[in-house]
Amino acid sequence: MLYLVSTPIGNLGDISERAKAILQSVDLIACEDTRTTKQLLTLLGLKIPPLTAYHEHNAEKAKGPLIEKLKAGLNIALVSDAGTPLISDPGYKLVQACYENNLPLTSIPGANAPLTALQLSGIASHAFCFGGFLPPKSAARQKHLTTFSNAPCTLIFYETANRLMDTLKDIEKTLHNPFMAVVRELTKKFEEVKRGTAADLICFYQENGAPKGEIVLVIENTPTLEPLSAQEIEARLQLLLQTQSVNEAAKILHAETGLSKKELYARALALKG
Repeated sequence: MLYLVSTPIGNLGDISERAKAILQSVDLIACEDTRTTKQLLTLLGLKIPPLTAYHEHNAEKAKGPLIEKLKAGLNIALVSDAGTPLISDPGYKLVQACYENNLPLTSIPGANAPLTALQLSGIASHAFCFGGFLPPKSAARQKHLTTFSNAPCTLIFYETANRLMDTLKDIEKTLHNPFMAVVRELTKKFEEVKRGTAADLICFYQENGAPKGEIVLVIENTPTLEPLSAQEIEARLQLLLQTQSVNEAAKILHAETGLSKKELYARALALKG
């Protein structure tokens, strides 16, 4: 069995009893940084089983040996340095390999920074999109943000303290000065939520200096949908139908444009023949 085990994002009390029991019972723990996981296990008073590195830079190379160990009957826990595995890390590749080899797996849920930040932000949570880390360069970051500009949902991103000010300026420019929250140091002693428009937050951090710690941005997104011509709609549907069903193509274009899903479905059906 492969166990996807969530670990604390700050407060050690957030580890579940089930997670501790699994970490004590497995034959091997695959982790981003063996030193970080060893320290966590020590702080929790748990024995330290064999540890092996599995992270963004060695995922392809490390995946095969882990699958072979699972085939041989070993129980393995996959953890990230903090929070829920697979959220902005390469664990999904190992999960895919498990399915390809008919190997059992399960999740041990727990702390999660994007969801915790969303709760604390007070911004609409009925629909949201998590985009991981934004690109470090401004031009690429603006382009990336633009791809989310018409998404009918709250946006969530990770950001670093030293890039926060530049990112806020890019958000103000590309997303038209949205209301948002800068949430940092979740579950830790100096946990903080700052809310306001992007412009408000720029002024605040200009006056008070850049914050420290790990940051999650939660952005209230109000799409400014531009009308498409009949030719543009048809071209977009034809492209979607190359990889999507009629229903799914209509659903995707409805989300992008706000056009009637029923009408889009009828058009897609006609194009599909």
